Amino acid sequence: MRVLIDSGRCQGHGRCYDLAPDVFGEDDEGYGTVIGDGSVSPGEEPHARLAASNCPERAIDIEGAAR
Repeated sequence: MRVLIDSGRCQGHGRCYDLAPDVFGEDDEGYGTVIGDGSVSPGEEPHARLAASNCPERAIDIEGAAR
């Protein structure tokens, strides 16, 4: 699975990098960023999903997730 952050929707609440620090980071202004190319290891998938579901602006998109 792969994650993306829509920078136009992100408001910098920081929940993504608090909940999944191995998947998300923050820029100099506190907005969420994706670490690397956005690929998520199987062990981090639950954390990435939790971060996405806790984003108030729904700025995190998940691609290629098995349902």
